Amino acid sequence: MTVRRLARATPIVAALLIASLAGCTPGEAKPESDSKPSTPASTPGKQSAAPGAPAGGSDLSLAEAIAKIPAGDEARDGYKRDSFKHWIDEDGDSCSTRNEVLLAEAVKKPDQGARCALTGGEWLSYYDEVTVTAAGKLDIDHMVPLAEAWDSGASAWDADRRMRYANDLGAERSLVAVTAKTNRSKADKDPAQWLPPAASAQCTYGADWVATKLRWKLTADDKERTALEDLAKDCADTVVKYEVAP
Repeated sequence: MTVRRLARATPIVAALLIASLAGCTPGEAKPESDSKPSTPASTPGKQSAAPGAPAGGSDLSLAEAIAKIPAGDEARDGYKRDSFKHWIDEDGDSCSTRNEVLLAEAVKKPDQGARCALTGGEWLSYYDEVTVTAAGKLDIDHMVPLAEAWDSGASAWDADRRMRYANDLGAERSLVAVTAKTNRSKADKDPAQWLPPAASAQCTYGADWVATKLRWKLTADDKERTALEDLAKDCADTVVKYEVAP
């Protein structure tokens, strides 16, 4: 990848999207049903320390950030998962986007062999607070699933922008490594239909979701917005940072 994500030293509760430069199953991806891949954790009440806020803006509360998401009706017409080319090796180092995320998010660094084969290591799946010690047991979740992105505006994008979305290493929370079980449970659902099973993850998840929608200028329908607003009532200290994708 052109830019490597930095490993998270500690979990966080505030969400963050670093700008400019959506899941998937262990090893590769299963249909997002769309089934979805995921990533590590944040500790409630803590803010992620990474650069990048909206141009000319300050940190936003979760409620303020939700209000900035454009309204729109969702339409799944014409969606195909392969409309989003993902798990590419952007920088030619033999590590696909999937492995770049695994390397960045490891709590204990794995050994890296030929063709970026990963052995050992340790990860924290923040959706369910489960520690995982085998890379093959993790999925990489597009925070906003590919199908949900399609419904919310990506259907109008060209192939290059959809590929950049599906491999977005420029924002720390666009892609997350989580247990296959939670990823499959999430599938292509939005927050009106699914939230992480760990209560400690829910404010972070809401912020990560909203930051991703704002980064990529995706819309939210009424049910999704209502669910996010309900979540924000219990997340008063959660801070959202994002930068709009180029």
